[in-house]
Amino acid sequence: MSENPMVPDLSLPEEHGGRALSGVASMSRAVTPDAIDVSHGAILYLEDVTVSFDGFRALNELSLSIDVGELRCIIGPNGAGKTTMMDVITGKTAPDSGKVFLGQTIDLTRMNEPSIARAGIGRKFQKPTVFEQHPVWENLELAMKTDKRWLASLRARLDGSAQARIEETLSLIRLEGEALRPAGELSHGQKQRLEIGMLLMQQPALLLLDEPAAGMTDDETMELASLLNHLRGTCSMMVVEHDMEFVAALAGETGKVTVMAEGRVLSDGTLDEVKRDSNVVESYLGR
Repeated sequence: MSENPMVPDLSLPEEHGGRALSGVASMSRAVTPDAIDVSHGAILYLEDVTVSFDGFRALNELSLSIDVGELRCIIGPNGAGKTTMMDVITGKTAPDSGKVFLGQTIDLTRMNEPSIARAGIGRKFQKPTVFEQHPVWENLELAMKTDKRWLASLRARLDGSAQARIEETLSLIRLEGEALRPAGELSHGQKQRLEIGMLLMQQPALLLLDEPAAGMTDDETMELASLLNHLRGTCSMMVVEHDMEFVAALAGETGKVTVMAEGRVLSDGTLDEVKRDSNVVESYLGR
């Protein structure tokens, strides 16, 4: 187990058939950098967030929170405001009004995108973004959380701990056999897993995943679900997705699912509970 609380533990829990990896914290200890005050149990708060585009309210007094170590699935019809919500959290879009906090004290509305990323929020878009000409190993090395100033980068050398973290991440994302292969030669599903591995190298406290299963085969989708379930508890995750089988694989019987519609939360609860909600059936599932 790592002695550094800033380094996430990529060890796989025994109940999922995983093996212990030395460089990452156990599932019982979610990654929360010291600067994030999670004393109230939540890592992300949105309160009455409103965003308008040319008179259209993409977010309409949206309020929700994500607990430390939670994997929250967000579903809803196209135009519900899911991507706009992620844009607000990551600083890409400024809200017209409302509060957005990382922990108790970090006001994300006062920060730019790079500062928010450094604070501990990583985001994955639908299309995988990797360095296609570089080997898989180098993609993880380039993504590592280090001093990126040119002089420091010129002098940088991988120490044993850094090499171990890369090897452990390769094992976690099941790309050990592709370590020296150019990332551009990977399948779509492998690229998606590589990008998640790159985000993990940045030691995030909160991961935002926007339709990560889009374009995947059924087997790739379930492999990705297995990966995210292995990560459960090591960092907090918000997963926006339309594939209901994928959502079911992540949420299980007790995981919380949030349904958005018309820029606000329509329903919260387990997947079975929201499926039975008449408002959800009319707005989304029944279509």
